[in-house]
Amino acid sequence: MVTPAAKGRTAHSEPDYIARAEVLAETFATRAAEHDRAGSFPFENFRELSEAGLLSLTVPVAHGGAGAGARYAARVIGILGKADPSTALVLSMHYINHLVMARSPTWPARLSRKLARESVEGLALVNALRVEPELGSPARGGLPATIARRTETGWRLSGHKIYSTGSPILKWYLVWARTDEAEPRVGQFLVPAGLPGTRIVETWDHHGLRASGSHDVIFDDVVIPLDSEVDVRKPADWRVPDVTQATIHTVFVGAIYDGVARAARDWLITFLRQRVPASLGAPLATLARAQESLGAIEARLAVNARLIETFARDFDDGVQLSAGESNVIKLTVTNNAVAVVEEALSLTGNHGLSRSNPLERHYRDVLCGRVHTPQDDSTRIGLGRAALGL
Repeated sequence: MVTPAAKGRTAHSEPDYIARAEVLAETFATRAAEHDRAGSFPFENFRELSEAGLLSLTVPVAHGGAGAGARYAARVIGILGKADPSTALVLSMHYINHLVMARSPTWPARLSRKLARESVEGLALVNALRVEPELGSPARGGLPATIARRTETGWRLSGHKIYSTGSPILKWYLVWARTDEAEPRVGQFLVPAGLPGTRIVETWDHHGLRASGSHDVIFDDVVIPLDSEVDVRKPADWRVPDVTQATIHTVFVGAIYDGVARAARDWLITFLRQRVPASLGAPLATLARAQESLGAIEARLAVNARLIETFARDFDDGVQLSAGESNVIKLTVTNNAVAVVEEALSLTGNHGLSRSNPLERHYRDVLCGRVHTPQDDSTRIGLGRAALGL
């Protein structure tokens, strides 16, 4: 079924944005290794994305953005994921939130217009801060320890968020918190970065995606206006997943790690063509084993491309999609991406694991695909329970 929103979309010049992303990706790729080694945040990448108009790609046309849907946004994310997946991850979270704002009836119009306008006019990124030390991911249930206390003059927010991707550059936080009411409600509060009582603790020292700035953010009695409440409900009302958010999240996450796998594939092809062992007297590319392994890689990438493209297009066309189906896309694409890089490593041996070659970095980065919500076990359990009618 096609929704009215899908019929009402305006034509844009999305191919132009794809071309801009490809130009920027060439530069981002030259910086990625150094940011990875240092664990430094790529501020310059986001300045250039802003100047190229790519921060407002998913902002509606009515608010000055490009109005692109999931299909073109996923293509941009895949291009940038191939160059620098840390940058692509931060950007994907920003894109997701603007697509949700544009489609969700629960988002206050005044706030969504404000964030849209700021994204068009300058360097203003947003991300959701949901994960906590004790709670873990809220996708697995439980109430957050972060508390919003209502006063006559505003909400007072206190809590500790971890894995806050993009924290060094975010202008807005969407903070997952519970109220201190007799019957607590749970949901999102929009918090400007840098308010008194807000502190970023640089804890991110990870195996992969080292430049994503996914540090801890601590809120100590931070005051925000009463109308900063975005979508706060009874805990039971959150049991039904937000299909819009779930769908684009899985597609975009898949696009990032598919991009990493394609970077690994490209490096492998060059290696196989150029590596001439003395015992062989010819390039490794002439070996049937190398050709078969590369063919297996191509098959996985072809499946990924089809899954990402068709699922994103269905989303844009208003086809009714399920959260379970979205989870399968993420599981399949990210595991295919991991398998691609592992296959490349099996062909290259020590060369692939040397820090002087990018394949080692691609392997560390692609493994991060498995930890994003939804994790594989949750997806498989959900599918199994549904098949059993439980």
